[in-house]
Amino acid sequence: MPDGTPSSPTAEISRLVDEAVKSGTGQAEETLTKIVSEMAKLFSVKADEIAILQLSPDSGFLRFLYPLKLRKIGTIPMTTTHSLAVRTARDKRPEMINNFPAHKHPTIFEAVNLHEAGQEKQPIQKIMSAPLLLDSKSVGVIQISRKGKSLADAGADFTIRDLTALMTAAGLLAKCFKTP
Repeated sequence: MPDGTPSSPTAEISRLVDEAVKSGTGQAEETLTKIVSEMAKLFSVKADEIAILQLSPDSGFLRFLYPLKLRKIGTIPMTTTHSLAVRTARDKRPEMINNFPAHKHPTIFEAVNLHEAGQEKQPIQKIMSAPLLLDSKSVGVIQISRKGKSLADAGADFTIRDLTALMTAAGLLAKCFKTP
C-alpha cells in the first residue's frame, strides 16, 4: 500500500487484477505470476501448487495459463472423464478434496517436472478447484493444491474457509478473462 501498511493478499490480488484489466495485460505471464505469488501467500502453498486454466472460445478444452511450463503443452479436452478441472468448469461449482490420490484422475500433468533439475516431483495430495465465472459463464478454472510424498507430508487439510477464500479470489481473477 502507498502508506507503507502491508495489504492483505486478497486486497493485493484485487489491486493486481484491476491494474491488469485497465492495462489489458490480464493473462500476461508477468501478471499471472504476480497474482499467483499473492495467492500462494493467501493459501500457504508454493506457486507451483497453483494452476490457472482457460476455457477455449469453443468450450472444447481447458488450456493451462499457469504454471508457465504447462502453458504451451497443457490442454485438457472437455470430454476428459475423471478430470476435476473439467468437472469444475462444466458444473460451475467449487470442490475441495483432501485425499486426492484416492480419487481417479488424470496424472499426465503431475508427471511434468516444474522444478529445477535434481528436485523430486511431488504428487498432488490435496486440492481445491473453483470455476472462473463471468456473467455466470465458465471461462476457466483455478486450482490450489498441496503436494507431497504422502497426505501427511502435504500439510494441513483445506477447510471450508479456504474454499470460500478461493471462491472470492476466483471472482477477482475471472475479471482478467473479460474480452474487450
